[in-house]
Amino acid sequence: MLQTALSTAPTTLLFAPCGNKLSPILFPKRRRSLTLLPRWHFNRTRPRPKPKPSSAVAATENGVFTSPEMAKSFDFTSEERIYNWWESQGYFRPNFDRGSVPFVISMPPPNVTGSLHMGHAMFVTLEDIMVRYHRMKGRPTLWLPGTDHAGIATQLVVERMLASEGIKRADLSRDEFTKHVWEWKEKYGGTITNQIRRLGASCDWTREHFTLDEQLSRAVIEAFVRLHEKGLIYQGSYMVNWSPSLQTAVSDLEVEYSEESGTLYHIKYRVAGGSRSDYLTIATTRPETLFGDVAIAVHPKDDRYSKYVGMMAIVPMTYGRHIPIISDRHVDKDFGTGVLKISPGHDHNDYLLARKLGLPILNIMNKDGTLNKVAGLYCGLDRFEARKKLWAELEETGLAVKQEAHTLRVPRSQRGGEIIEPLVSKQWFVTMEPLAEKALRAVERGELTIIPERFEKIYNHWLSNIKDWCISRQLWWGHRIPVWYIVGKDCEEEYIVARSADEALEKARAKYGNDVEIYQDPDVLDTWFSSALWPFSTLGWPDVSEEDFRRFYPTTMLETGHDILFFWVARMVMMGIEFTGTIPFSYVYLHGLIRDSQGHKMSKTLGNVIDPIDTIKDFGTDALRFTLALGTPGQDLNLSTERLTANKAFTNKLWNAGNFLLQNLPTRNDASAWKNILAYKFDSEESLIGIPLPERWVVSKLHLLIDMTTASYDKFFFGDVGRETYDFFWGDFADWYIEASKARLYNSRGHSDSSVAQAVLLYIFENILKLLHPFMPFVTEELWQALPQRKEALMVSHWPQTSLPRHANSIKKFENFQALTRAIRNARAEYSVEPGKRISASIVASEEVIQYISFVEKAPEDVVHGVQEKAAEAEEKIILTKNRLALLKSSVLLTK
Repeated sequence: MLQTALSTAPTTLLFAPCGNKLSPILFPKRRRSLTLLPRWHFNRTRPRPKPKPSSAVAATENGVFTSPEMAKSFDFTSEERIYNWWESQGYFRPNFDRGSVPFVISMPPPNVTGSLHMGHAMFVTLEDIMVRYHRMKGRPTLWLPGTDHAGIATQLVVERMLASEGIKRADLSRDEFTKHVWEWKEKYGGTITNQIRRLGASCDWTREHFTLDEQLSRAVIEAFVRLHEKGLIYQGSYMVNWSPSLQTAVSDLEVEYSEESGTLYHIKYRVAGGSRSDYLTIATTRPETLFGDVAIAVHPKDDRYSKYVGMMAIVPMTYGRHIPIISDRHVDKDFGTGVLKISPGHDHNDYLLARKLGLPILNIMNKDGTLNKVAGLYCGLDRFEARKKLWAELEETGLAVKQEAHTLRVPRSQRGGEIIEPLVSKQWFVTMEPLAEKALRAVERGELTIIPERFEKIYNHWLSNIKDWCISRQLWWGHRIPVWYIVGKDCEEEYIVARSADEALEKARAKYGNDVEIYQDPDVLDTWFSSALWPFSTLGWPDVSEEDFRRFYPTTMLETGHDILFFWVARMVMMGIEFTGTIPFSYVYLHGLIRDSQGHKMSKTLGNVIDPIDTIKDFGTDALRFTLALGTPGQDLNLSTERLTANKAFTNKLWNAGNFLLQNLPTRNDASAWKNILAYKFDSEESLIGIPLPERWVVSKLHLLIDMTTASYDKFFFGDVGRETYDFFWGDFADWYIEASKARLYNSRGHSDSSVAQAVLLYIFENILKLLHPFMPFVTEELWQALPQRKEALMVSHWPQTSLPRHANSIKKFENFQALTRAIRNARAEYSVEPGKRISASIVASEEVIQYISFVEKAPEDVVHGVQEKAAEAEEKIILTKNRLALLKSSVLLTK
């Protein structure tokens, strides 16, 4: 063993100082001396066995898999064949044969307009790891896929497509336009799901849903009706985020704030009844909104302006319109001039302040972003054109004080990129407070666990300060709001909520007579409304008798990015409790964002976007998945080509290890050899006692690894699983045990030695494949199918048994041997000994250590004699002595 390890590494010397780095067991008080000559290249004294074509033929007989004996490296193009084979075998569907408690994940539905990005790759990887692990553990697993109709995004895409053909949406009826959208969806809507398949997602595609399909649409209408019946849905005019180009309200999630260079405009507001020198100067970034001013506010303790409180100011360019000068402690004395203009129709903070103080709300803007008649001569001008013209005229009248550069936090539409306009608009809202209280209690009682735990504070803070939810959108694509109005009646006072047009008409006739006419609200529901129902609507709700609902609800896990904790996760919890009486899932796992190697957010502008499909072509799906899975929950991950390259090398290392194993296993037809190999079992203490030290060590280390990784899988510590398995495979198995096994495989004169090495190699390797399969499904399945005696797919094989025996003393002994070997290697390197130079080393140690590092005690007698003869032929000696060495300062003697 020692000779093999010493000869296969960079050959090194061991000298005295290195002894200090070794385990104390090597240098006890009672010492012995063992002189070893690192000469024996067992893997060179006998040619490596030629590949056995029988195993390769078996692995490829179905036309799906390729044996490592037939290919130098794993071929990424085989991933699609393997995936299609899995799906054709029905492996993605839940199987109740081995268990009854299901593991269920609802896939976060990507937008139907989308194409794969690294965020998708992250959630697919993590969710597939969970699903594959629990499937191998024997639990019925359901990973339910689907896509979101993405109201704004999809309508925008189709409008642009029609515009390129010279067609405007305004020229079409609603039915004509939605027909175009459905046609587009049928043609392009499957792009994202096909790309998700490329990542190896083992979800049940037979249960795939779309948020606008019949079942989910029925659930959306039912949810609206029930909330309205409880008084939790109402209609009113409130401040919303308005997209002038899309002409719809958008959710907070669809507004992105960016730091941009802008201008701070200083404008004089004259004090009514005062002298020409009596004026207040305000500083604003949007001067055009002054037409909507209803008051001017100063801080009550600002002595500069206290004398003006209670007086009136004249709004510039409005023909003398007066507004009150008031005081309020929320005014920032240090911003600008310390004077705040209040325009509640066009600023969120001003809106809240006006409602608190009872000030009127004045809207100056049309839905398309032009100014309305309140702006007087500026009516019809675009908001930005009006800004330029207004400032020029303020300068002419002497009311413009100055402009100064200012960094703005600009709200832009996530979809169209335009600047969002705060606007008061009549919309439909959900009262959130009573729903939020139940969602808060779910976490407090421990019914819902959020991973990582620190996000519980964010979850609780948002729900404790929740605002009512604007759920209406002024679009044509989406779930139409199930509200009908009475022709000739006030919309806000007279309307009917119903599950269908027929039901609405029946209700209207009962109340207003048979001649009544009705029409449906033109708005659609916010896309997030249907998404909030996703965990249970996809399982058959509102029909709670559906088999899928009874079997799989509540689900087990919700995995998604931490950036939509509020907008989606919290809403699902609230809706799940409201409509089903229970939380929709027990765990929430939040992953971080994917950034470039420098930690910058990926964007097309910066040119640092890494495309997952291109990455798969260059590095393979397994390398990409392994790289993404090594992150920490909730932490952003910096992705670099260096990491991907390293993990591609890991894939190749697995492949090469499989090739080595297959070349050193008997042919499938060698029944006698296979009988010897399969006779070895490693599930009891007795089974480990009878095998040599290296085998006891590596099997014990594997059993420890199985326990550690299984515990980490159960705790969702996937990064730990990947690192621990990587270290064991590369460090312990490939670098040490494979090299150690060559002594028995290539130099054994009997079957027993080679059989134990073959049995251990096969046992270790097949368990490594199982542990890594959830991370790297393609290469592990390919290698598994190449192994003899395979009767099932790896993805449905049994997870390794835990709590198997391990020998702590054997691990300690072999680690001492490793430390000794490393020290000798280091010494050779330190003295720059040529790799081809043969030297001897005298090692001082206890009798026990001498025995187990010399391997003479356990080696067959003929092997020992053969080794000694080879050493003698090379004029090298093995000297075993019981005499103490009189060492002066060195623990190791170097001899020529």
